Amino acid sequence: MAEAYGIRGALKIQPYSAQSEALLGTRTWWLRKGREVRRVEVASARKHGATVAATWPGIADRDQALAWKGWAVLVPRSRFPALAEGEFYWLDLIGCVLIGKSAGGDDVVLGTVSEVSDNGAHAILHVDCAVPVAPGEPVQPALDARGKPRQTLVPFVEAHVRGVDIAARRIDSDWPEGF
Repeated sequence: MAEAYGIRGALKIQPYSAQSEALLGTRTWWLRKGREVRRVEVASARKHGATVAATWPGIADRDQALAWKGWAVLVPRSRFPALAEGEFYWLDLIGCVLIGKSAGGDDVVLGTVSEVSDNGAHAILHVDCAVPVAPGEPVQPALDARGKPRQTLVPFVEAHVRGVDIAARRIDSDWPEGF
């Protein structure tokens, strides 16, 4: 759940796809936060820009809606509409390794996609950075000066993404090593 929408208990949901039909096409949603899972019967759901505005029983005001912030909405994969050639659900990109180019032009693993978001113009890959290694080699997380995992944002646009192989869990890009 992205956040509350309005004052009457609606919620704004950011789908993991530019196509929200999977959320709009079913009235039973499963919500997950950590290990807790709850089933809700959706009273209303409609597109609202790149998000979905939804309501369900038991939420009557903004404060009650805010209590759901941070919960993930799950629907059965069977409810997802079929995709055209070359299209991907954001969910399918999560966990893929991002392959970039070294200074010498060789392929290197730059990290793993941990999230996908939308800035209004295009999708953005949130990549947990790795110490660059050759494809097939064990991936080690890249750490910042404080010892915390580094992350970078990569625009999911043709200028940077050369190809996606969901079966191989691989995204080929022109993103440079050492970004």
